[in-house]
Amino acid sequence: MSNPEQLPQSPENNAEAPRVSAEHYERLDNKETAERSLESAEKQVEKAKIEALESAISVEKGGAEKDRRPKDSPAARRRGGTVVPKKEKDASYKKRIKQVQEELPPSERAFSKVIHNPIIEKTSEVLGSTVARPNAILAGAVTAFFLVLAVYVLAKTFGYTLSGFETIAAFIVGWAFGLLYDYLRVMITGKKS
Repeated sequence: MSNPEQLPQSPENNAEAPRVSAEHYERLDNKETAERSLESAEKQVEKAKIEALESAISVEKGGAEKDRRPKDSPAARRRGGTVVPKKEKDASYKKRIKQVQEELPPSERAFSKVIHNPIIEKTSEVLGSTVARPNAILAGAVTAFFLVLAVYVLAKTFGYTLSGFETIAAFIVGWAFGLLYDYLRVMITGKKS
């Protein structure tokens, strides 16, 4: 059996086997290289996303803007060194509103355009900071409930009829107490929130 001609035919001693296996290994090597390059590309994409998010966060916090803005202004001292100009705030606000409105259905988009009209927004802010205070409205509602309940019980007991103005009057009284409470709280503590 030492003669090569007498060796039985098997894949190990077949002359074609080394070529096939070399081609096979070459294809496998190409596939592995392609998979590795795909994985490295995915890792690079993930790394780029993370870097972009980190830079966006630092810009949002004012990290990139600190060098250009004055640090000696009173506003800069109040806000920890970052001052965002009004034009930038307005531009960012308008851009964000436009993005959100594009995602809304048509009816909600129309409503959003109405309530985000600058005139309506300013009016709402003024009313919210003066007469439509949350504490005043809450106090008005609670007072109206209890006063109307008491008036109703008394009217039923003594046989009087109610006119309907009792609820409005009770709300106004409670609302005035709520405004007074807010005013006194601000005067005593010095904090608006």
